Amino acid sequence: MSTATLSSKGQITIPAIVRTALGVATGDRLEFIQIEPGHFELVAATRSVKALKGMVKKPASPVTIEQMNEAIASQGAKAK
Repeated sequence: MSTATLSSKGQITIPAIVRTALGVATGDRLEFIQIEPGHFELVAATRSVKALKGMVKKPASPVTIEQMNEAIASQGAKAK
């Protein structure tokens, strides 16, 4: 388990083993995501938005606005 100490300026030095595992270097951004009260997950935020391209597949057939509206309406009716 790696540990770090908080400075008077609110800064920490991330241990080398953690930086290596995250694949981060000087100038990279990190995100702290609260997963429950008092527990955070540290995530490297170094990828460009362009890296998201292709993550979501295109539908086999296009969906019309009318179909979207029908789906929203039916789900809204179920929620009540």
